[in-house]
Amino acid sequence: MTQGTITVECMDGSAAVQAEDAFRLIYAEAFAEPPYNETADDVAATFRRFRSQTRKATFRAALARTDNGEPVGMAYGYPLGPHTGWWDQLTKPVPDDVRREDGHRTFGLMELAVRRPWRGQTTARRLHETLLAGIEAERVLLNVHPDSKAACAAYRAWGYHKIGEARPWEGADLHDVMLLDLR
Repeated sequence: MTQGTITVECMDGSAAVQAEDAFRLIYAEAFAEPPYNETADDVAATFRRFRSQTRKATFRAALARTDNGEPVGMAYGYPLGPHTGWWDQLTKPVPDDVRREDGHRTFGLMELAVRRPWRGQTTARRLHETLLAGIEAERVLLNVHPDSKAACAAYRAWGYHKIGEARPWEGADLHDVMLLDLR
């Protein structure tokens, strides 16, 4: 479905909070599908974290909308701090030089999603590029469900490679941990 022009806007945390309803709509719709099968409770938990994440000074988001304002896709994240637990979730430890964080080295891509009618139109790539434009990180880190074949293929096409597996939260399926070198 193409409905005119899709614009992608980069946002800081306060702008993302103002657009939380759009982020929530996209997230809830995209992650209700298999392999995620997220429930209303899962969405509520994600958006409790979202409100906390948006308060980070380094938080960045990208929001795609049609020319009539309909939310199409979103992405957000922030640089990982020195005490991030992300590396602790891997099923097999990585070397200390890989897991070293300083608040600037690694940008954590927390979420990227596009609503079904607008998939396959480069919207995800545009969201990704907008989100990462101008960041000073050496690399980008993300978790992706291995059964999400389209997402995994897109990340590989954009230069990510799998560095391990993790359960990102209690009771989660095993996810692939992928890294993109920006240097």
